[in-house]
Formats: sequence, C-alpha cells, structure tokens
Amino acid sequence: MNGTEDEHTEAAPRAVARIDLDALRANVGALRARASRAEFMAVVKADAYGHGMVPCARAAVQAGARWLGVATPEEALALRAAGVGSRVLCWLWTPGGPWRACVEADVDVTVSAMWALREVTRAARDAGRTARVQLKIDAGLGRNGAQPADWPELTRAARAAEHDGLIKVTGVWAHFSCADEPGHPAIDRELTVFRTAVARARDAGLEPEVRHIANSPGTLTLPESHFDLVRPGVAMYGISPVPQLGGPEEFGLRPVMTLAARLASVKRVPGGHGVSYGHQYVTPGETTLALVPMGYADGVPRHGSGAGPVLVAGKWRTVAGRVAMDQFVVDLGGDAASVGDEVILFGPGDRGEPTAEDWARACGTIAYEIVTRVGPRVPRVYVGERP
Repeated sequence: MNGTEDEHTEAAPRAVARIDLDALRANVGALRARASRAEFMAVVKADAYGHGMVPCARAAVQAGARWLGVATPEEALALRAAGVGSRVLCWLWTPGGPWRACVEADVDVTVSAMWALREVTRAARDAGRTARVQLKIDAGLGRNGAQPADWPELTRAARAAEHDGLIKVTGVWAHFSCADEPGHPAIDRELTVFRTAVARARDAGLEPEVRHIANSPGTLTLPESHFDLVRPGVAMYGISPVPQLGGPEEFGLRPVMTLAARLASVKRVPGGHGVSYGHQYVTPGETTLALVPMGYADGVPRHGSGAGPVLVAGKWRTVAGRVAMDQFVVDLGGDAASVGDEVILFGPGDRGEPTAEDWARACGTIAYEIVTRVGPRVPRVYVGERP
C-alpha cells in the first residue's frame, strides 16, 4: 500500500462525471406532472448546469420538453449546430451580439430594452426574415428586463415592429427573485407586476404565444405561477431548489450527476506530518493518506478545504488540509485502500456517498454552484444515452 504496488494498468480516467440521462428524463416527467397544463422549457444554460448541454437537451426533448432555455446566444447557436431543432429561447444579450445569426437560426431572442429591439429589428431586415422575440419585464429581481415605467414604450415599439413584419412577439416573461423562499412577500408582488405587464402588452396589441415566470422553485411550489410555460433548471438535474422544504426525493427527483475519481497515491505517514499547503492539517498519529487527483481547477471548491465530504473505502470522510489546484488529500486513519480505488465526491446518495447539497452546506454555497463548476478537465460519461 505504498502507492507503487498493484497499480491499475487499464485505461481509466483520473476523474469522471457520470451523467444519468434516464434520471434526467424521469425528472422531466416528474416536473411536467406538477405543471401538467403548461408547456415545459428545459433550461440547459451553462453546459446544462455542468452536465453537458447537447446530451441533456436531447434527453429533455425525448422526455417531452418542447422548449430549451439558454443564457447566451453562443449556447443557442451551439444547439442549432448540433442539430437540435426544438424551440430555443436565449436571454442574455449585449450590444453587437450575433442577432442576425440567431434570427436566421430561428432562435427566440429576449428583448429587455429599446436598444435590443433596435438591434434585433436591424438584424431581421438584414436577414430578410421575421425575428421571434420575447419581451422581458423586470418584475422585481433587478437584473435584466424592462422596468415597469419603460414597459409601455417597449411594447408599443414592439407592436410597431411586428406590424412591419420585422418581428413576432412570441412571449412575455419575467424571473422570480425569491421563489426559493416560500412565503416571501416579493413573490406576490412580482406576480402582480407580471400580470400587469401581460395585460399592458395585450393592450398594446400583442398576442404572445407563451407567458412564463416559473423557475424550478416556482414549478415545484407555486402552481399559480405556471401560466403557459414553466422553465425548470436545477430541479431537472435532480437538485432541490428549496432544500429547506425537502431534498430531491421529496419532489420525486433524482440527482443526475455522480462525480468520482481514482486514488493516485496511498501511503503511510507518521504522526505530526503536515498535509497540503500551509499545513492546516497535521496528522494526529501514524495514519494512511490517500491522494485524490482533483482540485479547484476541476471545480472542487477551495472552500471545501478541511470540510468537503467524500466517500473513500466505504466511509464518509472529509478533505484533510487545503484543496490544491489539481489534488486534495484524505486521511483514512487505520483503514485500507489501494491506488486506483474509486472515491466519490458526490452522487445521488444511494451508496452512502455525499450529495451536491452536502458539498454546498460544507462550503457555504448552493448546490447549483457545486455542479456547474465541474470543469472541462473532467470528462462526462453518459448513462442511458439514446440515439
């Protein structure tokens, strides 16, 4: 057990994120059942929250998602380049973005201000085709979206562009700020703002195809927010957006990603031996140290130093010392392990392994961040992939 014996010779990755597409499809089914009267948008931005955008998009469509949601135009165009033909909504734009490319690719683009309406109408003229546009209202989140005071001007201008054949307003939408805090007073306020914006858009002569505000927590806990379409993100990947109300199993969901690695070193060290940078951890006695070849360059949070949970040699343990760029150490005490043995950072929890939510609690963050930060050095392996 000195790190040189019994080494595995077969080709195997040092680390892997196993993505269970059957679980993802089942999650889509469970979420659709909670909003059975609304259409379903699968949010696959940020590489499908770290799970792999194109495979997850295809799996979601197989499970009944008619719409896909992304943040950037580059994500939308990547879906089109991969042959994904579903309706795609893109919402995060800056001046000079690839408006024409998205118009020509039949992407529904979000407009939140007059400058964006001018750019998309110009792109439509240049492309010689009608742009599909969704107008976003800032219902209270304070990020993107038109302020209610600016909404009348935007809707009138959008209707004029629609009359000229340059655009078709396909949707009106907004985003909750506090839907993950059940009972928060902002929820009702934002629903009121959104309903008013929808009514004023109708008064301006617009007839949007879909109205939507429900994100993952809205889909799960606010049926009054479902309108014509719901757009779950993190819940689709089996992570509860409201862990204070219950884990994924409480909502019929299952975590989709399992993050694992293979031990790179196992060795005995004496007591008083420093571990990793700064020697924040010093062995209390003679012990066995196991080296996990993953670090913050792979997405393991440095805030997990001394706290992040892992399953090694059948037991739940915590990171010993600091997480480094490419590796971290676990103290096995008197337990045995071998080079090449699997260590699970997080997964569904079936085998007693930690979950992404456990890592979030250990690091003082949210599970969304834990899965989305898994980096490109970690290959994704898909289980349940279909043609």
